[in-house]
Amino acid sequence: MSGSPRLPLFPGSVGMSDLRVYEWETDDGHHGGTPHLHTVSNEGYVVIGGSGEVHTLSSEGYARDPLSAGSVLWFSPGTVHRLINTGDLRILTVMQNSGLPEAGDAVLTFPLEIVSHAERYRSAVTLPEGTEAERGEAARRRRDLAIEGYAELLSALEEGDRGPLDAFYAAASALVQPRVEEWTKLWTDTVLADVETTRSQLAALAEGDASHLGDAAVVRAVPRPEPRAFGMCGRLGIWDADRR
Repeated sequence: MSGSPRLPLFPGSVGMSDLRVYEWETDDGHHGGTPHLHTVSNEGYVVIGGSGEVHTLSSEGYARDPLSAGSVLWFSPGTVHRLINTGDLRILTVMQNSGLPEAGDAVLTFPLEIVSHAERYRSAVTLPEGTEAERGEAARRRRDLAIEGYAELLSALEEGDRGPLDAFYAAASALVQPRVEEWTKLWTDTVLADVETTRSQLAALAEGDASHLGDAAVVRAVPRPEPRAFGMCGRLGIWDADRR
């Protein structure tokens, strides 16, 4: 929504979104979102409704975790994750390093020949301008292309071959490397600044100084109007600062 007042970062400089996981069918008989990983950010799921699974590829190999209302799990950078929707799956996602996922921290599991080529990757990952229907179809094609690459990683891992996954990690690292300086500034201005604020407050309290308590304030937010954005795993609901 143009002109929406920017919402301050959530405590701990984390980002949140209300995710309605895609119900689109896939060629392998599932319904759901786009497999991907994050290069530096932990991600957490708090399931608020419906049912499904999250399929992951990590140092632990391949895993399938059932999801239902009340389920909570999180995973570290490098975990390839794919959401499966078996019935109106809704998740509150909690992302470390608020801002970095939107700045390219997420890398979709396109086939290696695409992830290894920055221009090809950018073309494949970017949704075009257009109508809701046109953007939805583009998001679905993007999802299907990522599942194609994911299937190759999964097949190799099930055969005990980590080579393709390690090659994907290397390609993902090279893909995001040019943005690390930009990310470091963003992280310094948000996450590190948040940590330093707490450090100074602790130091003040140790000296008996509670003056920062006098700056107490409440932040209010309102959901951004529909339609929701097309995210990697589903339709995203986010919040703006309350205009009151």
